[in-house]
Amino acid sequence: MLSLTAATLKPSILSPFTKPKPNGLSPHPNTRPVNPKPISASLIPASNRQAPPKQNLYQPFRPPPSPIPPKFRSLDPAGKIEVLADRMGLWFEYAPLISSLYAEGFTPPTIEELTGISGVEQNCLIVGAQVRDSLVQSRAEPDLIAAFETGGSELLYEIRRLSAVQRVAAAEYIVERRLDTKGARDLAGAIKDYPHRRGDKGWEEFDYYLPGDCLSFMLYRKSREHRSPSEIRTTLLEQALEVAVTERAKKAVGRELYGYSDEERAKEEAVKIIRVPVVRLKFGEVAGASSVVVLPVCEAEEGVGKIEEAPMEFESGGEFGVVEAEREWRRWVVLPGWDPVVAVRRGGVAVSFRDDRKVLPWNGKGEAVMVVMDREKKRVEADDGYYYLVVGGDGMKLERGSVLKERGVEECLGMVVLVVRPPRDDDDEWQINDEDWD
Repeated sequence: MLSLTAATLKPSILSPFTKPKPNGLSPHPNTRPVNPKPISASLIPASNRQAPPKQNLYQPFRPPPSPIPPKFRSLDPAGKIEVLADRMGLWFEYAPLISSLYAEGFTPPTIEELTGISGVEQNCLIVGAQVRDSLVQSRAEPDLIAAFETGGSELLYEIRRLSAVQRVAAAEYIVERRLDTKGARDLAGAIKDYPHRRGDKGWEEFDYYLPGDCLSFMLYRKSREHRSPSEIRTTLLEQALEVAVTERAKKAVGRELYGYSDEERAKEEAVKIIRVPVVRLKFGEVAGASSVVVLPVCEAEEGVGKIEEAPMEFESGGEFGVVEAEREWRRWVVLPGWDPVVAVRRGGVAVSFRDDRKVLPWNGKGEAVMVVMDREKKRVEADDGYYYLVVGGDGMKLERGSVLKERGVEECLGMVVLVVRPPRDDDDEWQINDEDWD
């Protein structure tokens, strides 16, 4: 006989939806809430659902377009040989037939025997046609391309080593100057060789992007290989002067041919007595320096007001050489402890310029420079060896003290003590000499 005791049976889990009975037993739980909230749902018809677009990952092979003109594509080998033997059409039209015959097993000697086109001429026609196609793809002027329709394979063959942009410029120069095959060969060689001559005397006076200047530099450089005076040297310089394009190139060749003019000679003498050292900073030079100098930096584009706001007093002290300035400043530069910079005890500032040709009174290189000046020495001295930073109609630039005195200028922004060029591996021309510090 079984007996149940209510006190021994207790629910293990009491749900909030379970109402306990007085005897302690729990009925089946109520799965619905007492006050259920209405649920709204909207069904999207299957017809309105957009499936993701299918991507066609398979791309069939598409061979490049045939260089053979459409009128020759249906020819068999015998027909191609007949076209080549009779020179039917323009040279760049039948030139691709030679490559087609190569692919079909013909050799250059066989083609020469059947068509009379030598192996050298075959190569010239093939390469010339490829160069012409590159001119078309570069969107060269139609008149320029048309100039090579008759007998242009030899000329275009000579500029094969140039880039697409250089080919267009060289082709324009060949047509303009009516160069022959040797002239085109010399022009291409001059353009190709020019970048490798960096550092040669007069290199920076010529423009690399002008074929005429490249050719002029090649002749200018060759002239220096002959003694002066000599007839061959004079002839080369005259040719270089004739083909030069820019005024700087013409002046450089003219100086070599006729010598310096009185104005240029005076300028050259003035540069020789300049007491402003020009130094190119070397990579790692600051890290290896036994002492350094910290200067506030201003950009020339910021104007005179910014230069005057720069801290006048700043010095390093303490065990770690912490630099303290009289006011906060955003940009600083660290330079080796060169004597001209160390001598500036108070008022030193570095002014950065993006193009030295706009600030230096001598020939620049078209690169950024940093001019270090002493703002304590604003009074102009009538000495050709001192240079000062002044503000002109076209911005800030360096002027000689004697020139400023003649204009009646008594004060300026400050006296220049040093010109610093950025580091560069391939240029040691502007490295400072010991005598420049005297």
